[in-house]
Amino acid sequence: MGKGKNFFVKKRKGNKKTINKKRKKSTKEVETVNKKAIFNRYKNKQKVEEELMKKKQIEERFRKANTHFSDSEEEEDTYNQLISCFVNPSKKKRVVDSESSDSIDSDGSDNDIQSINGEVNDKDDSKESEEEAVTNEIVMMADDCEMETDIADDPFTKHFQYELSDELLVSLSSSSPSMDNVTKGWPVLGNLIITIPKPVSTAAAKVKPIISILEEKTYAPEGTVPNLINNVDFNKLYIKSQIHGNIVSANKTNLIKRDLDLTDIFTPLQKELFSIMNNYQDLYYPERSYSNSEEIRYTYCLHVVNHMLKTRIKILHHNSKLARKSDMSDEYRDQGLVRPKVLIMVPFKDAAYRVVKTLIDLLVPKESGQVVNKNRFEEDFTGGELLMPTKNPKPEDYELLFSGNTEDTFRLGMTLTKKTLKLYTDFYSSDILIASPLGLRMIVGAEGEEDRDYDFLASIEILIMDQADVFLMQNWDHLLHVLDHFHLQPKKTHNTDFSRVRSWAVNGWSKYYRQTLIFSSVSLPEIKSVINRKCQNYAGKVLLANPVEIGSIQQVILQVPQLFHRFNATSPMAAVESRFEYFVKEILSKQRDTLMSHTLIYVPSYFDFVRIRNYFKKEDISFVQICEYSKDGKIARARDMFFHTEAHFLLYSERVHFFRRFRIKGIRHIIFYQPPTYPHFYSEMCNLMQESNQNKYGGSECNMTVTTLHCKYDAPRVAATLGAARFARLAASDKAVHMFVTGD
Repeated sequence: MGKGKNFFVKKRKGNKKTINKKRKKSTKEVETVNKKAIFNRYKNKQKVEEELMKKKQIEERFRKANTHFSDSEEEEDTYNQLISCFVNPSKKKRVVDSESSDSIDSDGSDNDIQSINGEVNDKDDSKESEEEAVTNEIVMMADDCEMETDIADDPFTKHFQYELSDELLVSLSSSSPSMDNVTKGWPVLGNLIITIPKPVSTAAAKVKPIISILEEKTYAPEGTVPNLINNVDFNKLYIKSQIHGNIVSANKTNLIKRDLDLTDIFTPLQKELFSIMNNYQDLYYPERSYSNSEEIRYTYCLHVVNHMLKTRIKILHHNSKLARKSDMSDEYRDQGLVRPKVLIMVPFKDAAYRVVKTLIDLLVPKESGQVVNKNRFEEDFTGGELLMPTKNPKPEDYELLFSGNTEDTFRLGMTLTKKTLKLYTDFYSSDILIASPLGLRMIVGAEGEEDRDYDFLASIEILIMDQADVFLMQNWDHLLHVLDHFHLQPKKTHNTDFSRVRSWAVNGWSKYYRQTLIFSSVSLPEIKSVINRKCQNYAGKVLLANPVEIGSIQQVILQVPQLFHRFNATSPMAAVESRFEYFVKEILSKQRDTLMSHTLIYVPSYFDFVRIRNYFKKEDISFVQICEYSKDGKIARARDMFFHTEAHFLLYSERVHFFRRFRIKGIRHIIFYQPPTYPHFYSEMCNLMQESNQNKYGGSECNMTVTTLHCKYDAPRVAATLGAARFARLAASDKAVHMFVTGD
């Protein structure tokens, strides 16, 4: 029994030893397996430590290069550092976006602009903490730098990467630069006149110095004729992959009245417009209408987003390189004197609202990203609609133009990152600016004013003016004043890193790199003057030159003789004086007869309006007046006196008709002191002479007349009124007076 007991005890001890041995063996096996797994993944421990040290060195340079992140960044633990080192050992790209970091905290500099503009960031809308924002930014920057590289054939790189050659610079700087003119015909846009600056041969160019291959310098290429897009390939068009998935959905969202086919990405008009925009050439498109406005807006918004993403990724790519080395070369010059790069000018808040919504659809649709200060934007840029009358409805174009918020004093700064669009940012922390001419004019100010600032216009790379014809109705001088302050030397540094500023920006050549896109509903000499005199893009410009086949005269429903009086003028300035003399001597002397009462004088220019008004007062001529500055009470009294033959003439300005669209009653004779800016205003005013609007006791309907004064400088307006065929006959004739009758 005892022996058995001892045997049992020994056996149990032996079993215990065996179990312990097995446990140790299994533990060793597990350790061996883990070690093999670790060394299979990371090769050896020494390499891990070396990579970890490299990672720490990169992070140290990262902190030095970006001091504004140093206060908020927390050190990662060893495990996270180890994992981040070996996510992709072959590609160790660590990048920092010095510009996009401002979008995380952009409440810093230049409080003067911020206080004027009211661009104070809402704290309630900023949901991400600074640490999370930095972490997300690093991940996004790493993805971008791994996927995106500079492509030599990209129009963006071609246009902005290189300096101008001396020969091309001399040509652009001269009063009459050397140009190549090319005419092309496209299916939708029609006749295109393409003007491309050409370099001039200089004595210095003929004598080429002997230089080595390493010293050879690459200059900006000459402009080229745009190629029409047939098949839409995002990669061949160099559209960033980040927005590939949003392009079609955003386009269909904006084209409410026109559905794209399942196979279509762009409409035919969008293809042709983007072909020119993506070539970074200036464009003047004078055929904007309410049916194609959404197509146009979407196209230039796509171009803007694509441009800004390319700019941002280039800066990130260079930051990642600079984080690894301290030397600085011209290769890393990728910025302007100030941060804002795109300016979109629109006349009303409703138009700005539509632009921002399109940008959101392209960049951060639905839940794919964040829009900071979105609620504030919705409150500021919606509402305030005009109440349209139901009894006597306004024309359709009036209701479409003045729908939504019609306030014309606004400005908005926007910062764009990979998955965030931040609104109401300070101008000097913004990438995109959206404003009205009046909103900018209030900031730019006038000479002698203390609180004025225009430094934010120094580095604009893309300028878009949508509905430019409306600017003419608001105040054209505001636009010209703002354009005169583009690309001037900034008065302050605005925290600019001058080692990263492009050489051509430092040299003051930014105006030669700016792309300008102008869209209007009518072709006007004033707008052509802007693109000819204030747009000096070295890549060239494209203008549409399509004749107006059907003039607005065909929309006149009354059988009334319509006389066109031509006077001679030697220059546009001389035309002002010649027009007034011809009006007083040839027209007014006949219209003062008592049988010619109920005469309305339609005056497009307010300066001409004031001159005629002063002359009438001096000559004691019976008249009343309605202009954009007239109060409602005086307008009602003037209309009543004119209808009841208490005043012989009614002076009527074009701007008041544009903004109020009055139905003037009692008109029997109309004198167009100058052809209307909008051709449909001609038929609109003539049709007010119908019998239902006449005073039965005010005269006879049989002697109604319409008279228009014009000279050779009014040719675009006359052509839009008469149509191409009638205008050709008028221009070829030697007669000074031509008469047209409805139905001819």
